[in-house]
Amino acid sequence: MSEYIETLDTGQSVGTVQRQVFTFGEAGVGLVLESGRTLAPVSLAYETCGTLNKDGSNAILICHALTGDSHVAGVYREDDPKPGWWEIMIGPGKPIDTNRYFVICSNVIGGCMGSTGPTCANPRTGKPYGAEFPVVTIGDMVRCQRRLVESLGIDRLLAVIGGSVGGMQVLEWSVRYPEKVCAAVPLATTTKHSAQAIAFNEVARQAIMADPKWNGGDYYESGRPEHGLAVARMVGHITYLSDESMRHKFDRRLQDRCELSFDFEADFQVESYLRYQGNKFVDRFDANSFLYLTKAADYFNLENQYGDGSLVAAFSRAQGRFLVVSFTSDWLYPTYQSKTMVKAMKKNGLDVSFCEIEAPWGHDAFLLPNDRLNALIGGFLDRVSAECLSGGDDAV
Repeated sequence: MSEYIETLDTGQSVGTVQRQVFTFGEAGVGLVLESGRTLAPVSLAYETCGTLNKDGSNAILICHALTGDSHVAGVYREDDPKPGWWEIMIGPGKPIDTNRYFVICSNVIGGCMGSTGPTCANPRTGKPYGAEFPVVTIGDMVRCQRRLVESLGIDRLLAVIGGSVGGMQVLEWSVRYPEKVCAAVPLATTTKHSAQAIAFNEVARQAIMADPKWNGGDYYESGRPEHGLAVARMVGHITYLSDESMRHKFDRRLQDRCELSFDFEADFQVESYLRYQGNKFVDRFDANSFLYLTKAADYFNLENQYGDGSLVAAFSRAQGRFLVVSFTSDWLYPTYQSKTMVKAMKKNGLDVSFCEIEAPWGHDAFLLPNDRLNALIGGFLDRVSAECLSGGDDAV
């Protein structure tokens, strides 16, 4: 997932929002992770917008991508220049209409945006966990989200929606807790990483761990591995774009010069752009969290976890309605992967709609303004609401 997408006109906003924190396991009974280790206490940073109706049936959970956070829509203050990362999609009158739906978005565990992760204090030592933080999975993330949702008085979600690694969480919800999900919208995602996707993540992790300042993950007092993290981000950012988008944005144009420099400065615009993205990322993200989250994405394998190697068997657990969307220029999670999951869903007789959207901008297309995506999600939620809402739109 790229840095927040900048848009000039997002329509009506939800206004100011506030980050909240849900904590469980403070008495020592925390979360037994899929690795077998126990994490306690566990905190989830989350934000909400819209109003929950009387019977809690209009709630939509938004799952963020790899380096996203809970700030999905709105602003923290009236003069805040930077709205939430999906401001174009969520708000009054928008496809995910906060006049009708109660929207929740939480930061995943392992992250560094308010939820329990490597930057948090290890209760055993009082110092940041660092590399002593346990490895977490997409399943662990979803189990924490379920606890949050239930704490808000919600028994069943109207929909779970997310792109990229957020889409993995959507798929996990649909098979782990099928009775808790009326509808699922996985965007630009996959049921398991390809060898190529794992390879890119491993190069990024090695860039961080090769930085001497990483210090085995213990750098919170000595100084961050900024260079390694910046290079890791550069590698990842390339996978979010497409050949066409890079030609359009940069081609072989030079940066602030008319001739080649014949040294190792950034001659080309694309070089300068990647360095900028890497340096900007260092200011807002934690290197250890990047290691843990990429590993969680690599471990995700829906067919092995729930189907003993069969994706059809895995989706036999699902019950809800699905809208699956891919993008033509997404080479990180290409359309054939979406078609594979749709085929497995249909073999189970599930209610599934699929669309491949023509878009030149690569994997990040789900974050960019797109009329077709707006219409698909808005129309799908209209249908789901008519079929699933038991309490109407009457808010408390």
